[in-house]
Amino acid sequence: MPPANPTFFQVTTLRSALSAPPYNLPTITFSLDDIYLTHADQLRLAASHPHNPLLQHRGQPSTHDIALGKQVFASLKKGLPTKIPAYDKSAFDGQGDRVPEDRWEVVNDVARGQERVKVVIFEGWCVGFRARPVAEIRAAWEDAVKKKEEEEEEAETGEYDGQLGYVKLEDVMAVNDALKEYDAFTDDAEKTHYVYDWRQEQERALIAQRGTGMTPEQVTQFVNGYYPSYELFIPALRNGVFKTSRSDNHPSDRDAVLSGKGKQLRLVVNQQRRVTEVITYE
Repeated sequence: MPPANPTFFQVTTLRSALSAPPYNLPTITFSLDDIYLTHADQLRLAASHPHNPLLQHRGQPSTHDIALGKQVFASLKKGLPTKIPAYDKSAFDGQGDRVPEDRWEVVNDVARGQERVKVVIFEGWCVGFRARPVAEIRAAWEDAVKKKEEEEEEAETGEYDGQLGYVKLEDVMAVNDALKEYDAFTDDAEKTHYVYDWRQEQERALIAQRGTGMTPEQVTQFVNGYYPSYELFIPALRNGVFKTSRSDNHPSDRDAVLSGKGKQLRLVVNQQRRVTEVITYE
């Protein structure tokens, strides 16, 4: 889930709808946030890449436990009793940490009277992002740097409002490489800059509930660490994740054509999180 993205509210509503009549489907929500690295592992990751600002805190691809996520999905697919990880974003003054395993929710425990889960709603701020070819990453980065430099030289054109132009090419390449592993898991805003305000709202609510969290300045820096990936990977996501392909074993078999038609729905929301446009991919 992007920082304070309205996706959370949508998946909660969808879960409630699917769990209630007339569907009555045992449904759970599972977030990419739930498999962030532990606080200790995140510190080790940051220390091993001291010059990459994108890996200094949770958020970017590289900061999730992909093996844990695969394990959870494999167990759910088999219908086995499964512990669903959880993450406490308020821990360590807002740096966050994984919740101890003995506090994870258990599902599919038929022996204790639970129904087996039929629907898993998986959400996350970069779910659907795909690694891009090196040449595309380089071109996008060079374009961002050029825009930043031009707008710094010509103040009248306005301030550069991206983040990609401020980071090094090798920093975003590290994220792109890590994103390849996220293919194991497979809401949109009118303006991605809304995430700054949404994340500030979320942090204020977190502090009111838990009594601790990040300062407004820390929140801004936190979102800055995500933003280059919005600039790099959102365009491809908006063009459609599911592509048409053909089976190599049956190149002439029409039934082997796997179409993405009707498999992706894009909801565009305004700053108040109200849906302003619904886009289907035909």
